[in-house]
Amino acid sequence: MSFVIGTALALAAVSPSQAAAKIQHLVSPGGIEAWFVQDATVPLIAMEYSFAGGSTQDPKDKSGVANLVGDLLDEGSGDLDSKTFHERLDRRAIELSFSATRDTFRGSLRMLRDNKDEAFDLLRSALTSPHFETADVERIRSQVISGLRRETTNPTSLASRKFLEVAFGDHPYGRQTTGTLESVPTITIADMKDYVGRVLAKDTLKIAVVGDVDADTLGKLLDHTFGSLPAKATLTAVPDIEAAKPPERAFVPLDVPQTVITFGGPGVKRSDPNFMAAYVVNHILGGGGLSSRLYREVREKRGLAYSVFESLLWMEHSAVFIGNTGTRADRAGDTMDAIEKEVRRIADEGPTQNELDEAKSYLKGSQMLALDTSSKLAQALLQYQQDKLPIDYIEKRNAIVDAVTLDDAKAAAKRLWGQGLLTVIVGRAPQAAAQPAAATPKSN
Repeated sequence: MSFVIGTALALAAVSPSQAAAKIQHLVSPGGIEAWFVQDATVPLIAMEYSFAGGSTQDPKDKSGVANLVGDLLDEGSGDLDSKTFHERLDRRAIELSFSATRDTFRGSLRMLRDNKDEAFDLLRSALTSPHFETADVERIRSQVISGLRRETTNPTSLASRKFLEVAFGDHPYGRQTTGTLESVPTITIADMKDYVGRVLAKDTLKIAVVGDVDADTLGKLLDHTFGSLPAKATLTAVPDIEAAKPPERAFVPLDVPQTVITFGGPGVKRSDPNFMAAYVVNHILGGGGLSSRLYREVREKRGLAYSVFESLLWMEHSAVFIGNTGTRADRAGDTMDAIEKEVRRIADEGPTQNELDEAKSYLKGSQMLALDTSSKLAQALLQYQQDKLPIDYIEKRNAIVDAVTLDDAKAAAKRLWGQGLLTVIVGRAPQAAAQPAAATPKSN
């Protein structure tokens, strides 16, 4: 659960050039490491941190454990019940949140400088002595189950779930971080305590801090907050996997007027030496918003959909490209044909030099906006650590973008899209598309 502390936290602006010059590799007296930017422009502090593991550490038949843990860590800890814990956060304008991705369990902490001691103390309590009281667990479980029920009639959610199942099968990446209607009711308090004990450990901890605090003070705060965690995590090994090779198409029937199409295939991992070429050419095909090829072809020229996008998704053990659009049920076939045609064209021909130049110019300029607040910068510095990038990556990034040649981009396009697409279509069968959608039944 998260608490927003208002617009103040968005005001601490740090330019990428300033940040690059000031990023420190801090090691606390207790040996805890962090990437740190000291910035006293505004009296705020933003911290992002993560532990390896994420939802891949959920038991196979109990997907959703990590997600429930993330929702419950701030529901009372130490000598504070849930109500009192939340009141302390609100009174001091502290924003504290937890979440699970497939590969990490992560958290955010944001506060005013003068409230840092209490903020870090509350985080320490949540990480080391969460209550998991039965009443709180059942309340949060009920909320998660309600969300999962809503997803059963949401075509976008169904398409995403089915795509991951098709792409990754029985691998942990094929399961949803939020769990299922079958798994979430079976998760016990013991399951959550076991997850905390196995995953939240110092050896996989990565931290990024940006704000108005000096290195000595921050080192002491980090030791106080994380120092009593177990030294080593006990993680279940997760194998590398390549997403299923296209072409393949799956249909999920759902009686709704708008059909959702999710498409994708094997991608490029962040550690791949050709990643940046793939990243740039992906921007040209579907990641560039109104300027992308897919948007121009599907939306502007044909009017088949209001929007269409495609992006790269890289994880610790695999990578995919994935796209999405929605259209009228009777135009789903035309929409899919237009997408497949454009994908084949860029795979066969690659981008033009002008497209490449424009994409590189945009991606270089957009870095300023991507890192223009302390919170965004902290998030980026954490991501760079997770991606095993060097601490001076901010300085090097634009030169890496500039180094992508037209031949590089063409090779990346053929590698990404030369095999065709994995496609999931959620909606009404073609023969039913001419009929109005039935009313959605009310849930009991």
